[in-house]
Amino acid sequence: MLIVLKILAFPVGLALVAIAVGSAIKTFVLPRAAPDPVVRVVFVNLRKLFQLIMRWTPTYEQRDAIMAFYAPIGMMLLLPVWLGMIAIGYMLMFWAAGTPTLYDAFKISGSSLLTLGFATGDHVALALLEFSEATIGLIMVATLIAYLPTIYSAFSRRESTVAMLEVRAGSPPSAVEMIERYQRLHGLEHLGDTWDTWELWFTEIGESHTSLAALVFLRSPKPQQSWVTAAGAILDSAALVNAAIDIPHDLKADLTIRAGYLALRDIADFFLVQYNKAPKSTDPISVRRDEFDAALEHMAERGVPLKPDRDQAWRDFAGWRVNYDTVLLALCVLVMAPPAIWSSDRAKDTGMRIKVRRRSSLPRR
Repeated sequence: MLIVLKILAFPVGLALVAIAVGSAIKTFVLPRAAPDPVVRVVFVNLRKLFQLIMRWTPTYEQRDAIMAFYAPIGMMLLLPVWLGMIAIGYMLMFWAAGTPTLYDAFKISGSSLLTLGFATGDHVALALLEFSEATIGLIMVATLIAYLPTIYSAFSRRESTVAMLEVRAGSPPSAVEMIERYQRLHGLEHLGDTWDTWELWFTEIGESHTSLAALVFLRSPKPQQSWVTAAGAILDSAALVNAAIDIPHDLKADLTIRAGYLALRDIADFFLVQYNKAPKSTDPISVRRDEFDAALEHMAERGVPLKPDRDQAWRDFAGWRVNYDTVLLALCVLVMAPPAIWSSDRAKDTGMRIKVRRRSSLPRR
């Protein structure tokens, strides 16, 4: 019976090591979106712990201060989880290769993984296992050290653009505020430069926030700022300009909206958020008609030129908004975004919950 257990222990240990190394490669090295069950288990269970802690925090600022630690702690937990899986896997392999007891195998595995050298085997097979485990341990630590500057570089690029939006759209950002400020300070003809900046920004986050998924949960330096609400303000600004503002049509606004909803959908796909991939222009959206009319009245009072047909403007706006409405609200819930107009302010009011679908139902690319 013991011989059978030892025979089975080696492939089980090898599989455990392979899962840990594969998880690290998909998270740290692979330059594309590759969801991993180990990372998901770590972050999902850590989120449950944080939600339990936040049950006793009365204000958003306090919850934001707590959630600021969520992604950093999650990233730091990944390394001990992977190293623990590798240590257990090699322990089983050492035991199968001839180590007398599991305790002795555990000591040799830990000594090899952490390169401590206080416990070693006494034949070639064990020595080969020790060298391979030490090599994997060093690579894992070095990879994490190299990974952190990469993710914080991407975070810095994201946040520099988000911070600039406060100058143009206020804090929290508002599409109406942005259009009014451009009308008052720059002239609406200069909006094209903004669309160029944000089209590039959307393209970058669509790539970085799926290949470096922890970026999604890294919070902005200011509690009232968030990359999700910034995205919503820009998309609503472009949709309002296209639908209701009486200026020459700018294709750059169209491209910004498309870049934006494609980026948000890519991130939603990574987190298995359920949404309609082919919505109709007549599908309902979370913004009400009276809110839309109030926004137009506010802009008209401040001299923004508006198209005369309000009904057509509403239909056009809803036709643009429907492309990103659901994923925007879902991502607001996912990252616990601060209150912002037409995005996180209605995610909870509408009973929005993150609906996930099975991995097999995801479209192939």
